[in-house]
This record gives sequence, structure tokens and C-alpha cells, in this order.
Amino acid sequence: MTYGFLRVACVSPDLEVADCAFNAERIVEKVLFADKKNVRLLVFPELSITGYTCGDLFLQKSLRDSAKDALKYIAKQTEQTEVLFAVGLPYEMNSAIYNCAAFVHKGRILAFIAKSFLPNYSEFYERRWFQPINSKLQRLINFDEEYTDIPFGTKILIEDKNDPDIKIGCEICEDMWVPVSPSSIHSLNNATIIVNLSASNEIIGKADYRRNLIKAMSGKCSNAYIYANASFCESTTDLVFSGHNMIACNGSIVAESELFLDCGSLVVADIDVQALRSERLKTNTFSDCLYRTESDPDSDYGHVEVELKDNTFAEEAQQSSIGFETKKEESKDFQKQDIYAFIDKHPFVPADSEERRERCKTVIQLQGMGLIRRLKHIKAKCAVIGLSGGLDSTLALLVTASAFEYLGLDKTGIIAVTMPCFGTTGRTYQNACTLAKCMGVTLKEIDIKEAVNIHFRDIGQDPENHDVTYENSQARERTQVLMDIANKNNGIVIGTGDLSELALGWCTYNGDQMSMYGVNASVPKTLVRYLVSWYADECEKEGDIQLAKSLKDILDTPVSPELLPPEDGKISQKTEDLVGPYELHDFFLYNMLRRNFSPKKIFFLSLYAFEEESYTKDFILKWLKTFYRRFFAQQFKRSCMPDGAKVGTVSLSPRGDWRMPSDASAAIWLDELENL
Repeated sequence: MTYGFLRVACVSPDLEVADCAFNAERIVEKVLFADKKNVRLLVFPELSITGYTCGDLFLQKSLRDSAKDALKYIAKQTEQTEVLFAVGLPYEMNSAIYNCAAFVHKGRILAFIAKSFLPNYSEFYERRWFQPINSKLQRLINFDEEYTDIPFGTKILIEDKNDPDIKIGCEICEDMWVPVSPSSIHSLNNATIIVNLSASNEIIGKADYRRNLIKAMSGKCSNAYIYANASFCESTTDLVFSGHNMIACNGSIVAESELFLDCGSLVVADIDVQALRSERLKTNTFSDCLYRTESDPDSDYGHVEVELKDNTFAEEAQQSSIGFETKKEESKDFQKQDIYAFIDKHPFVPADSEERRERCKTVIQLQGMGLIRRLKHIKAKCAVIGLSGGLDSTLALLVTASAFEYLGLDKTGIIAVTMPCFGTTGRTYQNACTLAKCMGVTLKEIDIKEAVNIHFRDIGQDPENHDVTYENSQARERTQVLMDIANKNNGIVIGTGDLSELALGWCTYNGDQMSMYGVNASVPKTLVRYLVSWYADECEKEGDIQLAKSLKDILDTPVSPELLPPEDGKISQKTEDLVGPYELHDFFLYNMLRRNFSPKKIFFLSLYAFEEESYTKDFILKWLKTFYRRFFAQQFKRSCMPDGAKVGTVSLSPRGDWRMPSDASAAIWLDELENL
């Protein structure tokens, strides 16, 4: 498994109830097909060798013997494949019949996992045929003279000897529906993947409940959950089954079949097991939970080793020096296979339009509530904002206005200060003025060119030398003006810098880096744009056409600090030309901080996420190196950043989510990129 991915699948094949030979053939067909698709873990439904709806036929020795023969046949017929798979069958032992999942890999029968909880209510009466297994019953069984010393029980994990992150636990149908499920205990004992062989019938509303249950199980246990359900080929004497198969990962459904229509089709996903492990390491209460149970990972569990072959797509990425380039001319030498996982190129922004609207509404509300609490605490009725006519200061003004409305304060107490200087263009200046007027706030214009030129004379700076001193002097002058206006009016300076700028250090130390409260501090640049766009749409709905028009022109304006003189009246200094596309940097930031991925893996994911863009491999690599260099070098700006409420899953506050020394070396991370 390269880059942390494991290709998994579930399937509900055709079957004939009680015809084990027929069912075995269908199972073998699906294993062979899955092998061609480079699936490494495949899950079949509960009692898939016999069918779940055999009733009292389970008590017939002939059926049980036929199931054993079928399992041996399946193992023999799949010994040349690389697929680890789980099938269901009844197994008799010690005068009892158990409902079991058998794990098979390359001709070996690895383990039998028995069902712990047998439903005997409503339409279910499994206790008529099967015995629930006691979790303390762990033993080795001799299936026949060829398959001996096979672990039998519930506390058994299948482990990949080549990758310690791959540990597979199993539960069967009802086991998931009880208050304390086996999968919870498996997860606490380091299982990252749970498989469930199920036969859950359909009634009105049950599919939604089942889906929510699986999402919750995978979320609270930070695992991947592979759920294979019985198909509509089961007996319909009393019940109907739909083949509702799902793969969930850390609280989200990543692949799902359509009820009744997809029986026989593989539901496939590439699961990022490294991400699951990272999530557990970050959530320290996860491991705390283990020691509140009676489970002892060192003595309680049986462990069965397998050797899983890497997924083909991952192997090719590793072996090819030019791998995974975009669809431009560089891609001719390399044919990339599909990846059965959604790699979100905008992880901070929901793809679904309705969900995105809700997210925007919630984020602005959260930003506003943080500011409301601060204003109430210091009893301030004045807020000062440097309004540039750009996206960040626009969002800060919108948030501040909402806070004032909530508190019942007069919005004229919001002082929007526009401070034109050498790089200010007419477009941004007019947008700032129009925006302030539309919002009903106090607009104050202070041209800082003279003050900055005096400062240049004081420090001996040549105004024709457009270096970093030339740029930063303007930013620091603006901050001084804002701070002093706030003091004069018993107000508070609202910071406008966003999360992406903090990550890259794209701000002037003790200039726009500093404020008295930063409302945008945990909002990434890619989301800022959608927040302003959402607000513009809401204005249009409410008939505020002038404000909506102003906001939309701000959205169309290139992102720029406007510190260098314009060319022909237009912005000459475009931020993304200097530091790279923000959509790339936000992708890097999310996967570095939220997922704790390595540079190599982030690069790999980037090539998939942005394959439809015009970005080449070299282009992405260039800006990834820039991201790491700047992220490490600019930590000192984050170490003393102002207060600001966290509104998303990623934050760089030194008091909360990110604590890093300002003089840490980036050598390890940059070396990894140099060696790609």
C-alpha cells in the first residue's frame, strides 16, 4: 500500500438459496473480477455461501457440509489472486452452529469470525439455529485435514505484514446495531478497517437509518467501514433485501450502491488508511478509551498476518519518474489509472451548492459571534477597519456589520478607513468607498503617501527602490493609523488577514499581521471568496442591488496587496503570480495540518485533485516547495498573532491548534520534495 491507500470493495452477488455450489461460483467470479480491478479487500454478505434465508435448513448437516466444501473450492479457485476477502457460512463446533465470516487470501483460510449478537425479535429469529459466541472463546480449529490451526473467535485482527496501519476487524450484521459493538472494541485495539457481512432487510426508512449508523460508527471510531448487504436474490417468503452496500470513512459515505439496482456490481473505494491513523493520533481521547474497557491489546487478541500487494495505481506512481502529470503534453509517457476515491481540490469549500450556502451562513455567523463576545467584553461601540477594496477587508466589514446589528449598535460606529498610497488603483479605491456607503458605515480617507515619504527620508530609503522596505513601510503606516484611530475613538482594530496568508506569512510583521481581533484568522482564501459571493447573492435576493454589484466587482478584482505602483492604471502586483495559486496552497495546508500527510503524499494527491486544471507536475511541485519554505520561515508571525475565533477544522493559532517553534528547520520536508 503506497501513499496510505488500500483499495477495498463490497458486493452482493447473485445467489440461489441453499445452493452452495452455485453461490461459490458467483463468489469466485467476483473475486477474480475484483483482482483485475486491483481490489485488495473484498467483502461479501452474511451467510453468502448458503444464503441468509435458509431457515431450518441450517440445521441440516447436508447444507453445512456443502458450505464447507464450497469454502474450500472458493479458496482453491482464488489462490492465484491478490484479494483478501470475507465470505459468510454456518459452522458447527461443540454441539452448536455459529454464523461465521471466513477470511480467505491466496488459497489460505485465515480465520473464522463468529457473530456475537443474534437478533431474536420482530422478523428475526436467529437463535433458533445459531449460538452467539462468547467473546472469551478464542481457539484454533481444524477445518479439515488440509486447513488446520485456523483461529476461531471474535477478537481476531487480520494484519498486513508490510503495512502496520492495515488492521482489519470484523463484525456481522446485528453486531453493529447494539450499544457496544465488537467494532468499537476492534478499533480500540488498533483496527483501522472494519468489515461487516450483513443481511439487513428493507422496510420504510431503514436505509437512511442504516446509512446514518454506518457513518456514525466510522466517525466515532476513526475507521473505514465496509458494509456488504444481502441481495434481492434472497428468499422473499417474508422479507425483501436490497443489496444496500456502503463504504464509509471517518464519518462520511465514500461509495454506496443503489437499493435493488446494483446487486452484482462492485462498490469500490480507495481508503486512505494513513489519514485514519493520523486522525486517531490527533484525537488523544481515542486511546484513552481503551483503558476504560476490559480489553487488553497485548493478550486479548489473535493476530493473523497476510501480505497484501500494493495497488497498481500506487505502484506506478512510485516507479515512474514522470508519474501522474496533467492531461497536457507531458502526460503522453504515462497512463494513469483511476483512483476510487474523491480527492477534493477545495477541501475547505463544500462542492454541493446547498451545503455550501449553509456553510457560508454558518461561518459568517461564527465569525460574528466571536467578535460580538469581544465587543461586549470591552464595552466597545467602535470598530476600525482598513478597507482596501479587496476580498479580505470586505469580509471583515461584512462580519463586523453583522455583529453591530446583533448588538443593536449604530453602524456609523464602524470606521472604514481607506488609505491610498503608491499602489492603489482607482478600481479598488472606488469599490472601498462604494462598499462603505452601501453598508452605512463611517468612511474615512487618509492618503498616506506623504507620511510614507517622510518615513523614507527618515530611514534613508530611496523611493525608487521598490524593495521589501518600500512595501512594508506602507503596511506598517496603515496599521499605525488604524491603531491610533481606534485609540482616539475607544474602539478596536478588526484584523482582515486570512488563514492562507497566515500559513504563507503573506503579511507584514507588525503591519497587516497585527490587529486587536482577527475575524478572518481561520478562514482560508478559497472560502473567503465563496463567503463574499454568498453575501452578494443574499443582497440580490433582498433587493440591495447596489451592494451586490459592488461585492461582485470586488470578487472580480485580482488579489493584490497593491504596494507597487500600478501599470496603466491597473494592478501590477498580483499575489498569486508571486506566491502561487491559493487553491493549491489551501489544498497543501489542509492536507498538511488536518491530515498530517507527508510532502510526498500531498504531491501525489495534488496530481489527482488538479488533473483537470492546466497545472503541470513541475508547476505543482514548485509551489509545494514554496509552501513548505514559507510555512516554516514565517512561523514567527503566527507565534504572536492576535486573538480570533476558530470557525473551521484548521487553525494556526499558537494558543490552540498549532504550536510550533519559530526557528524549526524545514530540511526534512524539503529534502523529501527534492527526492521526488
